Amino acid sequence: MDLWAFIDRSDTTSPFWRTASANSQRDKQQSPTPERKVIGASYSHADVLNFNNLSLSGDSRPRTPPKLSRQTSTPASSRGATSSPQSRPTYKSVLSQTEDVWGSHGAGEDPEDQLAYDDDEDEFGLPSIASMRRKGKRMSEKKAGRNQGSTQPESVQRNGSQLATSTLSSWALDNGDVAEERNIPSYPMPKKSEGKILRPQYKDILRDPANSLHLISHPAVPPGAGAKELEAHSARITRINKFKRILQASTINYPELRDSAWSGLPSEVRAMSWQLLLGYLPTSSERRVATLERKRKEYLDGVRQAFERSNINPERPQEPGLMGAYASKPSKNRNLDEAIWHQISIDVPRTCPHLELYSYEATQRSLERILYVWAIRHPASGYVQGINDLVTPFWQIFLGQYITDPDVEFGMDPGQLPRAVLDAVEADSFWCLTKLLEGIQDNYIHAQPGIQRQVSSLRDLTARIDEGLAKHMEREGVEFIQFSFRWMNCLLMREVSVKNTIRMWDTYLAEDDGFSAFHLYVCAAFLVKWSEKLQRMDFQEIMMFLQSLPTKDWTEKDIELLLSEAFIWKSLFAGSKAHVRQTSGGNSGALIL
Repeated sequence: MDLWAFIDRSDTTSPFWRTASANSQRDKQQSPTPERKVIGASYSHADVLNFNNLSLSGDSRPRTPPKLSRQTSTPASSRGATSSPQSRPTYKSVLSQTEDVWGSHGAGEDPEDQLAYDDDEDEFGLPSIASMRRKGKRMSEKKAGRNQGSTQPESVQRNGSQLATSTLSSWALDNGDVAEERNIPSYPMPKKSEGKILRPQYKDILRDPANSLHLISHPAVPPGAGAKELEAHSARITRINKFKRILQASTINYPELRDSAWSGLPSEVRAMSWQLLLGYLPTSSERRVATLERKRKEYLDGVRQAFERSNINPERPQEPGLMGAYASKPSKNRNLDEAIWHQISIDVPRTCPHLELYSYEATQRSLERILYVWAIRHPASGYVQGINDLVTPFWQIFLGQYITDPDVEFGMDPGQLPRAVLDAVEADSFWCLTKLLEGIQDNYIHAQPGIQRQVSSLRDLTARIDEGLAKHMEREGVEFIQFSFRWMNCLLMREVSVKNTIRMWDTYLAEDDGFSAFHLYVCAAFLVKWSEKLQRMDFQEIMMFLQSLPTKDWTEKDIELLLSEAFIWKSLFAGSKAHVRQTSGGNSGALIL
């Protein structure tokens, strides 16, 4: 069966990009449409192969949910044993003073370091997930209480319990839940950090990341360590001191930093090094502080403009700063692009679901703002599924520089951190994501021509490196776009862990066009690595294997071996002409890899 026969590609060469005309949108509004599951552009082709759960007809773009009709929240006294948290400053009062927080470094803990949201809405007037969860819990408890007081048989009570569950599910969908068949998010409860606490000097690091270099401490050698462990420990200290010398210079030697980063960056210096390699931070130490203040303020202004209300009463006095944008609280209208926001709000909860860090509400809200502001500032591409993955390494690395233990994937609730820290992490992540996507933006514009070119180049490069594998895949009818589209769209982030991705990006940032040209050779080395197994498989086995590769236990050593093999292929084939192929018209052509 030809898989692509089921896919409408009339408007574009990409099987994953479908747009709807104005007429089709109008027809859909006039006639009811059957329920469909949301299928992401960058998700597994195994989803496409499951035709029982897939609808390929019509426009698959999700619709904006109806606005949530809110009521006044129940007072704490009516909630039984549940007690409401102590009242704290809201996000509105925080943002107007954020610049003052960055400007003060000698004071103690500021009141705005703590954050509280309104019961019925978040800081941007969007439905409050916490409020939705509390209302759902009260409805469930109320229904359960009725069943307990009933004299009906046990079987009837069981059915009543099932009815309560179904009622709660339908309530969630009817009240503005953003994804079809998606339950109300259940965020982890805040808990004491497991040895991961905020650095006391965090305000100094906010002002200048170079201040974190003075805080680097080298753990002692464990007792009974052998000669190999002693040598590795000594080599690590020497390498960290080398980067400290580079980064503490008044004018950073950029070529030396790039050459040193190719073999990997120590976690203690990675955040500042990435910002320098991406061009976000200037190499001059004298300009660094002013640049950070300006760029972070620019991002916060962008957030304010993106989420401000559309119908503020002109006769009502406006408060200064961001407060003026939210003065008309009774109104729920926003200047949001609802289609973009809707898709982002679906994808963010799916981002790294296996990591605790990305399940917290503070993390998800931050990612939503980053992605939305980026999308509206880049209308040529807008938001495309897969970009949500690309922001996570930045967010994770930049958060870690303010924590005593930079490994923040588990045991760290960002919501407990000062607001100024979260604002800085969010702004820095936004600008670094922007710098990264500048070099690969043609991967995400209409028809995604950058990905189309890379997939074609990968097919030709594989034929040169491993002709037997290329011919076997051709005999089995395997199209490269069926598995490598995701490799290009998400930069292999769905195939390896975030930690291994971070190590891979150290080298990408040290390469010219690392996220495009060098990534092609990494994908070729990645595919050829499984050549022996793949040549013993048929079509179905190949597709299932490539969608779930055995990389769960990979370490940095495996990534470094992959990068070394990619470097070899690049040295052999970069700039050389591919094999000459005869086209259907008899003309020959060559491809520059």
